[in-house]
Amino acid sequence: MQQSLSFEGQVAIVTGAGGGLGREHALALARRGAKVLVNDLGGAVDGSGRSVSAAQAVVDEIRAFGGEAMANGASVTDFAAVQAMVQQAIDAWGRVDILINNAGILRDKSFAKMELEDFRQVVDVHLMGAVHCCKAVWPIMQAQNYGRIVMTTSSSGLYGNFGQSNYGAAKMALVGLMQTLALEGAKYHIHVNALAPTAATRMTEGLMPEAVLAALKPKAVVPAMLVLAHTSAPTRTILCAGAGSFEAAHITLTQGVYVGMGEAAPEQLVQQLHAVLDQSNALVPESGMAQGQLEVGKAMAARGAASA
Repeated sequence: MQQSLSFEGQVAIVTGAGGGLGREHALALARRGAKVLVNDLGGAVDGSGRSVSAAQAVVDEIRAFGGEAMANGASVTDFAAVQAMVQQAIDAWGRVDILINNAGILRDKSFAKMELEDFRQVVDVHLMGAVHCCKAVWPIMQAQNYGRIVMTTSSSGLYGNFGQSNYGAAKMALVGLMQTLALEGAKYHIHVNALAPTAATRMTEGLMPEAVLAALKPKAVVPAMLVLAHTSAPTRTILCAGAGSFEAAHITLTQGVYVGMGEAAPEQLVQQLHAVLDQSNALVPESGMAQGQLEVGKAMAARGAASA
């Protein structure tokens, strides 16, 4: 018999949880026993306006089925407000076990037509918002020697999407943040992962046909979040999820070639670029050091062969 993923006795903070994916995350965690702080600024898709009513409505849903929850209306772009949000959870429940960085906005336009402020604001909410939340919970998780953090990345960041240079840049930056925090958090049993959801939410209305939207219910993404936030979670993992399907994305490094540093190196590189791009025998580096180790290793091997 399969053992259910329980979150009994755990405390979770879910940002952007007033609707869509965040709401489903908060409800699922609460149904499985977690005490949940439901954060939502209550603004429009582009980040304008604010109201705590969306977060409070989710809290009311959780309380209606016997769960424990609190609402919070902090903007993740305001570090002092984020610190107060985390303190709110500590004051009520004494710990924070799980952080789901889900808050986000959209300001889609082609790069040529995009105002820099629209670029900056999207990066500020998605990237710096996650940074603020991670920074606020990090010492708590270190002290309790346990933590689970889930970043919300996107296929737009991993693979690009027309009209989303700001969103894609912010979402890929979250993967970089995840990679390093997972390494730094390992000795404290803080596991850090990323979720790339494909889901129909308020932010995707009007972008997809009705039949597709019906398949892409936000609830279909939740199992991946639960796996990444659980005690048994992996770390440094990018899970993709949508319509009931699940995949993993990897940032790989090809074996490449050694061409040296001579005057003809650019021409040699052009000639061998197909070999550099060849993905057979590609590896998933354990850290950024792996690239340097691979490169120096090939250089040393080439030097040894030349002197033999």
